[in-house]
Order: sequence, then structure tokens, then C-alpha cells
Amino acid sequence: MLTEGQRAVYGHCHGSVSLQAFLCSCSRNLYRTVQLKAVNCKGQHSISYTLSRHQTVVVEYSHDKDTDMFQIGRSTENPIDFVVTDTVAGGQDGEETQITQSTISRFACRVVCERSPPYTARIYAAGFDSSKNIFLGEKAAKWKNPDGHMDGLTTNGVLVMHPKGGFMEESKPGVWREISVCGDVYTLRETRSAQTPGKLVENESNVLQDGSLVDLCGATLLWRTAEGLFHTPTQKHLEALRQEINAARPQCPVGLNTLAFPSMQRSRALSSLEDKQPWVYLACGHVHGYHNWGHRSEREPNTQRECPMCRVVGPYVPLWLGCEPAFYVDTGAPTHAFVPCGHVCSEKSVKYWSEIPLPHGTHAFHAACPFCATQLGPSQGWSKLIFQGPVD
Repeated sequence: MLTEGQRAVYGHCHGSVSLQAFLCSCSRNLYRTVQLKAVNCKGQHSISYTLSRHQTVVVEYSHDKDTDMFQIGRSTENPIDFVVTDTVAGGQDGEETQITQSTISRFACRVVCERSPPYTARIYAAGFDSSKNIFLGEKAAKWKNPDGHMDGLTTNGVLVMHPKGGFMEESKPGVWREISVCGDVYTLRETRSAQTPGKLVENESNVLQDGSLVDLCGATLLWRTAEGLFHTPTQKHLEALRQEINAARPQCPVGLNTLAFPSMQRSRALSSLEDKQPWVYLACGHVHGYHNWGHRSEREPNTQRECPMCRVVGPYVPLWLGCEPAFYVDTGAPTHAFVPCGHVCSEKSVKYWSEIPLPHGTHAFHAACPFCATQLGPSQGWSKLIFQGPVD
């Protein structure tokens, strides 16, 4: 990895007296050939802060043998280790859901991990490009800290939220913060791309914790540690819970036909519903098989349906078991469903995610299903499922 050292600086902010006397932008233009020589040096990582047309500060970085750096962004170039794309709510694919213009930065952020225990991971805004450079343009938020170091924010920002109490059964959501290019923590800007930064939060750090959420303005990432994943359910455990539900032979209370959740593998691959697929009236939680009656709207037949058991009117959707174990905060049985998408997981997991305000757009926040990113209902984001056992 790299450590910071302001050894190559151009303009009036820093640098040797002789360098400033020769190139100070207060008296003459910055020689572009000298700037390009530093920024384009293939063996040297650097961050370039453009203060004006004639004033640029270049901060060089050197290698650190005790850490590893991983970069995240939209670009598919070699410097990016993890390519991310915009999240489409509902988990849908196809031309009708294509993102016309991505808001995720090509080089969004970088994570620096220590090679020795406890393997601390720190996150920084912006990533180095193929030329090993980070460029903060004239319009980007940037400033000089009291210690003389330059810092700044990316256009749409990198937001981080650390859960209170870790990522477990009794966890509560934390406060969203913004991470700077140098890893400092700030309160959120008034809008996502405002040029005025928030206030420095001195008692918080950029160290990622188990369950930390990283928002890149278009995609939200969940950070899990090896120790944290040790306490989460495995795919085998989720499959065992599915088989346990199916073994109880839940029935449709109207058609009396047996219902069954498809396997995890089939749930991912299926493009259409199965005959035994469970459906639910989300307003009350009664689980049924599919039936084509009780519509309240001909245009959108599944938005408002009347439950034949209790006469409550509400959305009627198919149920799907949540297939990603890392989203579970416990190993409990899948007894609750997210509203309105119908993804099923444990009670404590749905309650945890329904309390997490995820960034949306330039300044909005709302809770969403972790399995498909669908925005949850405004009144209650989950519903307790009511299964009917076999009559015999």
C-alpha cells in the first residue's frame, strides 16, 4: 500500500523556497511540463488538487509493505479490484431497467487492509486510476488542514454507516458520515454533490467494522469481517430451514394444496413462478397458493387484493427466501417477509434492515430490502407470515 508524503508540491501552498520562487503561481503561470512530469510518473502514486487554473498541489505516495490496497469503482480498468454497477430496485434485468447515466464514480474508493492481526481495514474516498493518479478538479470540495495536509471530497461522495453494537441480533443503525480522500470523517453535506464539506467528526474513524455500509451513490456495499461471517448462517443452514418449512407441508387455506419454497439454487435461476410457490397477503400475513380472483384493480391485479381469510385488503405477492446469508443478523427461522417485495428471512433480520435508512438520490434516505433493493413500505417494512398446516 501507500503512505502519504507531500514531497512534490506545486503552487503557493507548499514546497521548497527555491521551487516556489521559480514556479509560484502568484507571480507566473505554473509550468505545465513540470506538473505533468510528476503526475504522469508511472512508478509514483499521487493525488492532484487543482486549486485554480494556475495553482495545483500534488501529493506523492510511497509503498507500504505492511498493508494491501483494494480499489472499488465502476471502471473495468486494471486498478479496480471490485467492479460495481448501479443497483436496480427489484433486482430486475433487461433493457427497460438499464441505467442511462451512472452516478457511481469510475474510481470510487479504496480500502487499505493491514497484513497483520487484527487486519484493520480503512476506507478512503477516490481511487487511483491507470496512471496511478487521483485528480480533484477545480470544482471539487478541497481544503488545507491545520497540519498543512491537503484533503478533499469526491463529486458524489463516499458515505459510511457503522451499526451500533456490531452486526448481530440486537444491532441498531448508526449515523451516516462522509469519508474524505485522506480518510477523515465528516458530517453529510447539504446535498450529495455540494461543494461545501460537512463538519469534521474528530472522535470517529474510517475503520470498517463488521456490518458497515458503504454507499457509492448508486450502489450500497455491506462490509463483513471473517469473524462476523463465522456467526452468520451458511447456505447449508438456510437450505435446512427451507426443507424444514416444506416438511411441515403448509397448505393454501382456500385451495388446500400443499405449498413449497423452491431450493436456493432454483430461486436464483427461475424466471417464472412455480405451481407450489407460496403467496402472501402482505397487509395481514396470511400465506396462500396463487389464485386469480379478489382483484381490486384490473390494471395492477396484484397491488390490492382482499384476503379471503380476514377480508383485509393489501398487496398480494409471491414469497422468496432470501438467498444471501451475509444479510442475516441471526440464524433464526424465516418467519417474516419484507413489504412490498416478499423476500423472506428471520424476524430480527427484517426488523434490522427495516430500520436502516439507505441513501437514495442526492439527499433522500429510505429503508430497502437487502436482497432486491426495493424500497420498503412507509408504515411498516415487514409482515409476519401466517402459515396453515395440513388439515389431515
